[in-house]
Amino acid sequence: MEIGVGWISNAGHATQTKALHWFSSMLAGIFMCRIVYGLTGVISASFVKEYGKLNSKQKLEWNNRGFSTFHAIVAASISLYLLLASGLFDDSQDELMINKSSILSDTILGVSIGYFLSDLAMIFYYYPALGGTEYVIHHGLSMYSIIQSLLSGQAHIYILMVLFTEITTPFVNLRWYLDVAGLKNSKLYVYNGVALFLGWLVARVILFVFFFYHMFTYFDQVKQVYPMGFYSLLIVPPAMAIMNLFWFWKIARGMIKTLGKARHSQ
Repeated sequence: MEIGVGWISNAGHATQTKALHWFSSMLAGIFMCRIVYGLTGVISASFVKEYGKLNSKQKLEWNNRGFSTFHAIVAASISLYLLLASGLFDDSQDELMINKSSILSDTILGVSIGYFLSDLAMIFYYYPALGGTEYVIHHGLSMYSIIQSLLSGQAHIYILMVLFTEITTPFVNLRWYLDVAGLKNSKLYVYNGVALFLGWLVARVILFVFFFYHMFTYFDQVKQVYPMGFYSLLIVPPAMAIMNLFWFWKIARGMIKTLGKARHSQ
């Protein structure tokens, strides 16, 4: 099976076997979200006394953040392994860096599509309780980029870099958990706020600077990406970087406010 629509050309990459693998991985991602959502509720009800005091909407978001945290840890860990330890993207004369992919990279991208679909479905169904327009735009751009990369087999290295930025999600979710649990004045809340600031600075600001530097360095290869993918690489990452900078500004303001309260309480 070869897919070619307009500016999309995958040169026969999307075989029937690969398509089945992607679809299976996506279903696995959806199934993972459903299982973790249920387990989050069961475990929290048994071991977190504050959980029982939450209303139905808060419990819904609590469980939703459970599977977003789980996906973030899995996706970021596998992305880091593929980028740094696997040797997949080592310089080689046999294949261009921009065209390199593997069964594992295909799998984690498929699983992530399943996660984004699951989260988007809940966001739309309970809108705006679980997030507003910015979450819809973020998830939409993420799926758009991942699907193109899967179909073409190109730019996996850049998709994995962006997917690694999900490592900040557990800190965002822990901040919300502590807030609704009435622990906003605890030391853990302060420490987590600082960790979120530093993590966001490294994973969503500095990493994006490296991302653009890497693209510039290997621009001769980037230009060989099929047309829609090439222009998407020029448009989507800057758009996500702008959103990350906006959220970083809000995180910095929140951290300064929290640290100020902590000093006054001492």
